[in-house]
Amino acid sequence: MSFDFSIFLYSYLQTIYLVLNPENRSMKLYHFLIIFGGLLLILAQIPSFHSLRHINLISLLLCLAYSTCAIAGSIYVGNSSNAPPKDYTIKGDPVDKVFSIFNAVAIIATTFGNGIIPEIQATLAPPVKGKMFKGLSICYTVVSVTFFGVAISGYWAFGNNAGGIIINNFMNESGNALVPGWFLLLTNALVLVQLSALSVIYLQPTNELLERQFSDPKCPALSPRNVIPRLISRSLAVVFSVIVAATLPFFEDIIALVGALGFMPLDFMLPVLFYNLTFKPLKQGAILWLNITIFVVFSALAVIAVVTAV
Repeated sequence: MSFDFSIFLYSYLQTIYLVLNPENRSMKLYHFLIIFGGLLLILAQIPSFHSLRHINLISLLLCLAYSTCAIAGSIYVGNSSNAPPKDYTIKGDPVDKVFSIFNAVAIIATTFGNGIIPEIQATLAPPVKGKMFKGLSICYTVVSVTFFGVAISGYWAFGNNAGGIIINNFMNESGNALVPGWFLLLTNALVLVQLSALSVIYLQPTNELLERQFSDPKCPALSPRNVIPRLISRSLAVVFSVIVAATLPFFEDIIALVGALGFMPLDFMLPVLFYNLTFKPLKQGAILWLNITIFVVFSALAVIAVVTAV
């Protein structure tokens, strides 16, 4: 997952550069890619997932901050004299519209599917049910407020020209800002910092897997025997992620593919399947057949969403 955040990050670096240097545009996109890769190489060396708990909290606050900026910016542009013309019709022929619907379903599944992370974490220590419910309640509250707030205000301000990254709409095709320069700079800086932290979080499972293969638990954690393989493996993982990000400029479709292959099965298919296998509800009961219906429907949606994303 870290490569898709890479797509975001170096584009935000470029936007900050254009705001600060509107007359000098000599730097190209690959320059920002290299800068971001260097930043992530440093952040990726954080020792363990447990040490990221404070970053998680900071990431949450930053998410709320830049989502608020995105909503405020959309309202500002929508009410300004420079507001772009609004067209709320759906683009494309009937086939394109159908594909877009299933693509959007997969993207929404990805957005809300991130709740699986606190759900898994909550099962690691008792009391499982109470902690899981609190974690998911907070998670889905934040996701719902930010997701729908940005989506509604962005679509109201820009119509069907609203991009997958709504902040990109704050600059017109000529590269001129539709919002005050300081506001655009602040918004992009908040996103940049938040996604940098999030990239490190998503790198950690890969880091842990690599270190199980190449480290020696009998040696101290800071010994050369463990430090050198950790430095090499993590650095190679970052380099690979950044290179993949550079070759995949279609972020929304990648998110849809991840949602169809990953989050739909995790959130909608496996839970009801495991429930039926574990608790064995009565064959004549409504719960069994409701779970089977959910499983079949989302299995079909996942297959269709994979096709549309590809």
